[in-house]
Amino acid sequence: MEDFELLIDLHKHQNRQGPGSERETIKAISLAMLDKTKHLTIADIGCGTGASTICIAKQLNAHVTAIDFLPEFIDVLIAAAQKEGLESQITPLVCSMEDLPFADEEYDVIWSEGAIYNIGFERGIKEWKRFLKTDGLLAVSEMTWSTDHRPSELEAYWENQYPEIGTASSKIKILEENGYKVKAYFLLPEYCWVENYYRPLQNTFDDFLKRNHNSKDAMELVSAEKAEIALYEKYKSYYSYGVYIAEKLSIDIKKRPRQQ
Repeated sequence: MEDFELLIDLHKHQNRQGPGSERETIKAISLAMLDKTKHLTIADIGCGTGASTICIAKQLNAHVTAIDFLPEFIDVLIAAAQKEGLESQITPLVCSMEDLPFADEEYDVIWSEGAIYNIGFERGIKEWKRFLKTDGLLAVSEMTWSTDHRPSELEAYWENQYPEIGTASSKIKILEENGYKVKAYFLLPEYCWVENYYRPLQNTFDDFLKRNHNSKDAMELVSAEKAEIALYEKYKSYYSYGVYIAEKLSIDIKKRPRQQ
């Protein structure tokens, strides 16, 4: 089995493929001040097996296009939508977030929890902006430093895993420089990492290894996951996912040269 197939096998059985919670998704919806009486069009980009998609569809009078490039994840989402009776509100789409087949200004909201890192924060918010209607909303979560100074071990790890990790102020600056007005921001609390993601994942390690005959690649993958979990438990006060909610400005104001 290829490494990529092992990743799918490990994560497709999880309710979440990264830190998060229904409570925090609802909090983001509230902070975005989305009108629950208005019919909204929403794109959930990098939806995984659909935890946020299902929550959004339940909370809002919305049609959600749920995008993930892994058909295995989309299959799980389809089954969940059918179970919840939400098939009419959700359109699943197997597609890369780098090549989205959307029209300009097609969506009221673009949502992406724990997934924009796949394309990169700055590239994602730039490329997805054209799909938003004027005054449309962007809601994304992104790996974020919660302090200005970090232990070198932690910084080296995340600079290797995701070089775009930065402070909230740096992410907000990028949004502001690219035609967005930031409306709200918050950090995911610890339980989103531990109770909702890491512990359920840890509970599947033995079965995962057994399914894959304790292969070298499977054991290395589990070892890498354990190392990430241990790092979080040691340094959790220094980082989390930041949730950024921003409005697309109706007029792009280009930077002007400074007066001499």
